[in-house]
Amino acid sequence: MIFQLFLATNPNYMQVMKEDFSISNASNLPKWRRPEALLILMAVALPLAFSVWSALLNNFVVEVIRFDGLDIGLLHTIREIPGFLAVGVISILLFVREQTLALLMLALLGIATAFTAWFPFLSGILMVTLLSSVGFHFFETVNQSLQLQWFSKEEAPSKLGKLMAFGSAATLIAYIFIILGWEKLNLSFNSAYMLAGLSCFALAVIGYIIFPHFKAPIPQTKKMVIRKRYWLYYLLQFLSGARRQIFVVFAGFMMVERFGMDVQQLTTLYLINLILNIALAPLVGRAVARYGERNALALEYFGLALVFFAYGGIYLFGWGILIAASLYILDHLFFALALAIKTYFQKIADPQDIAATAAVAFTINHIAAIFLPVALGFLWLISPFLVFCTAGTLAIFSFVLALLIPREPRIGKETIFCVS
Repeated sequence: MIFQLFLATNPNYMQVMKEDFSISNASNLPKWRRPEALLILMAVALPLAFSVWSALLNNFVVEVIRFDGLDIGLLHTIREIPGFLAVGVISILLFVREQTLALLMLALLGIATAFTAWFPFLSGILMVTLLSSVGFHFFETVNQSLQLQWFSKEEAPSKLGKLMAFGSAATLIAYIFIILGWEKLNLSFNSAYMLAGLSCFALAVIGYIIFPHFKAPIPQTKKMVIRKRYWLYYLLQFLSGARRQIFVVFAGFMMVERFGMDVQQLTTLYLINLILNIALAPLVGRAVARYGERNALALEYFGLALVFFAYGGIYLFGWGILIAASLYILDHLFFALALAIKTYFQKIADPQDIAATAAVAFTINHIAAIFLPVALGFLWLISPFLVFCTAGTLAIFSFVLALLIPREPRIGKETIFCVS
């Protein structure tokens, strides 16, 4: 009613709202309608759906559907197929603007998340997971492109850290809701997924209604872009996707299968991670800006190698739940440094390549996701120790590659082998 009254007294509002604004002129808008505000809204909306989905998933599939390691590997393989197909976003952008596509995919993620618990059987959970994954991966592809187009190279590290903090704060709210509401409000898997998914959907609709369309300073290439000089960036993306799959699929699953964590315990662990991320994400952004992408990524990969090998030690030496939980927290802290991959690419990329290359990179990031979860699901049945040793080995290889990044990367100086 209030919104209708506002429109009635401001007949030109909708016309103004749908005008195109260049990024350079967006400063003339109120702060709550500027590009950064939209990125913050989307940074909040995404984890409201995805963090609740992921926080409850392991308990849902183990307690309700009775998954084993092979089943969870299959589910995550299906979930990553849209990520592998993210390069198709380039074709969609011929007909739909990036900003509009981002909000549409965010809405799809919300709706699919809302109905997750309606399908408590293998084929059903695979179907709804595929739909939510289309929303998640296509949104992330376009969202990363918008961030790099709308932020300057100088401000990108700190701004990306700020967006991470907002996303972490939204996830924090979701986790507190689960922890306090699971027993006191008698939450079920269905009610939690419904509230989280519909909240994400509502924010996507609000984002479409109140923000104008923002035009990037440089028009983007609407075709696939693969350049030889980006080879190091592509390799880092591939290995990042492979490591992430092992962590996402098996680290949380280990907590439930080996240590019997229930929903509240596992969500509490996520909550600790979120509090640390909220506090440290802006500092991580500033650290990347000060010490450079090379140092940030080398630290991340070296730390992750130690963490993954220590995960294996849980099975080799019988370490307890406190060590496992501590390693899980360290894992998240090191992953926060991954924003340095984005800023590294921003520095070496032709400005018009950002949207197309973001889609290609997202596909490369998910190549391993097509086969790795199922393959390691089989290996998990034989030896979880070997699964985590595989991840540690990938992290060591990533560390070596990070040392190939110049101290000051730029166009023409993409790796230490470039002479210009």
